[in-house]
Formats: sequence, C-alpha cells, structure tokens
Amino acid sequence: QVQLVESGGGLVQSGGSLSVSCAASGLAFSNYPMAWYRQAPGKEREWVAGITFGNFKNYADSVKGRFTIYRENAENTVYLQMNSLKPEDTAVYYCYAQVRFNDYWGQGTQVTVSS
Repeated sequence: QVQLVESGGGLVQSGGSLSVSCAASGLAFSNYPMAWYRQAPGKEREWVAGITFGNFKNYADSVKGRFTIYRENAENTVYLQMNSLKPEDTAVYYCYAQVRFNDYWGQGTQVTVSS
C-alpha cells in the first residue's frame, strides 16, 4: 500500500522560511515522479514543484527562485524548502506521487504566512 505523509507545516512571518517533508512508503521511491501541490481556502489545487526519477526539477512561476524540491532517497523522503515566503503562499501543501498510472496524495500540511 502506498502511503504519503507530510509534515513540517506551521506559521511563519512574511519573508521567513519553512521546510515541509513527505515520507513515502509502499513504493520504490526513486523510481516514480513526485510533486508538491497546494490549495488555499476557496481556491483550486495548484501544482507547485515536481521531481522525476531522472532528478529533473521544475517549478511553478510563482515560486521559482524561492522554493527548492529535493529527494533524500535513503530516507524515502521528498522535501520542499520554502524561502522568502509571502502571504499568498498560505495553503495546505500536498505531496503527490504517480505509481503505475495511479495517483497518490498525502493528507496535507498547513502552511500559514502572516501578513
């Protein structure tokens, strides 16, 4: 069974930094693409960052230069380092994995950036 568990969310001030993590189980972690999405209250879920099995990374324009996605394969964990946070970054952040044409999501972790 594939399971994704996010952690590390919290409350930060504008301009601050925060790192969230996603621990994966039930899959060969490095063989599958992973991504971070986020969803603000009353808004649709949006893609934030992705990393493939070739370690190719890509980011939404809104977070380029501020966020970094990376894997720690030995820990079976993917991270999202968020710097220079803005109030508009406030959202529930979700970990995503695609395994054999199936989509898997974590439960989400709340990130709140004060004005």
